[in-house]
Amino acid sequence: MMIIKNRFSFKFGIAILAAGAVFGSGCNGGDDKTATNAPAGGTTPAATSTDSTKIAGCTPNATPAPDPVVKDGIPLGLVASQNGDLKPWGEDSARGAKLAVEEFNAAGGVDGKKVSLFIEDSNSKPEVGKSAAEKLTSDDKVICLIGEVASGITAQMGAVAKEKNVPLIAVGATRTDLTKGQPNLFRVCYTDAFQGPVMAKFAYEQLKLKNVALMTDKKQPYSTGLSDSFRAYFTKLGGKIVDEQFYEGGNTTFTGQLTNLKAKNPDGLFMSGYFSETGPIARQAKDAGLNVKMLGGDGWDSSEILKSGGDAILGSFFCNHYNNKEDRPEVKTFLQKWGARYDCAYPATTMGALAYDATMLACDALKRAKTKDAKGLQEAIENTVDFKGVSGSITLKGKGGNPPKRALVVQLTKNGQEFAKAYDYDEATGLPK
Repeated sequence: MMIIKNRFSFKFGIAILAAGAVFGSGCNGGDDKTATNAPAGGTTPAATSTDSTKIAGCTPNATPAPDPVVKDGIPLGLVASQNGDLKPWGEDSARGAKLAVEEFNAAGGVDGKKVSLFIEDSNSKPEVGKSAAEKLTSDDKVICLIGEVASGITAQMGAVAKEKNVPLIAVGATRTDLTKGQPNLFRVCYTDAFQGPVMAKFAYEQLKLKNVALMTDKKQPYSTGLSDSFRAYFTKLGGKIVDEQFYEGGNTTFTGQLTNLKAKNPDGLFMSGYFSETGPIARQAKDAGLNVKMLGGDGWDSSEILKSGGDAILGSFFCNHYNNKEDRPEVKTFLQKWGARYDCAYPATTMGALAYDATMLACDALKRAKTKDAKGLQEAIENTVDFKGVSGSITLKGKGGNPPKRALVVQLTKNGQEFAKAYDYDEATGLPK
């Protein structure tokens, strides 16, 4: 997971030049090159080279464009986890946002103006994310915020955006109630009210699971909300939740919880937390003899889960927003642009595509805005209809900040993610078709 209050003679014009390093802070030096392990954003298509982590048919730019620092540019602000447990998401968010800005500027910008992007680090922590948002919005520095991925961090950013009266476009924050009472908060992703039922439907109808246990990170509002939405729909379908065990993000030992779950004899385990814990939980579950089908939400989306989960996590399923192997022209075009900019490596996580969409949506709204200030931009974002994003069509008009989005179910394999099934959003019920 972005113009000026009629102030194109910005007081911060010099500050933008001085902040060149800030723009580049998303990825410094060689970090712009995606890690060489299997891409988490999707299974690698067959490549012509021997390196299966490279995008087939891609030609990297001999001299990639430097991070654009535009004097008197229209200022957009991104908050991303450049450090901490959620760093894989933050790195891809920065890459996606920068790619969108470069593309928009190369096409001429809007009304003769180009865009400048400021990036601040949330350090994977809500309180730091809030400080980052405050820094970006101080003295009218930016007129739109982009980010974050974690719902807890985004909620803190939302409070700042509301106080400063600037729009906020969330990249991957799925907690359902985030937009409640927040007319200036929008997102480009689906919500937990949708992805919970998607995984419940897949578990019950496709995997034929009937007795599922839950592992929930009680420290993360994202995890508790996702477990609740899964439980509600799974039981509605006729399934049974045999037990729910809790832990806190940062825990490394789950022996007690898994022993309790094993005693309930489940045939499936839904883990609603982040990849940083679900990988170790899967490994410890296997060690404890809990050999059941495992499922989760988009919080699993990182190649790190393949390292921490090992063989125990292989064959598991989770919900995601995007897949590198989707046969859509938007995806193919995006991957060629991404590869040219980032050494032909795939996006390591889905957040590269979502951050690109969030940033490009803000840029598209700039073109449609009646006034090139925060108020005009917010109105344009709010009236977005059928924006063609890499992750799918995005409509925000009349949706309370929550676009109806389809969801993918993917399976973890040794080569990354394999597409399993797609679910469309039913406008009448808000549930998967």
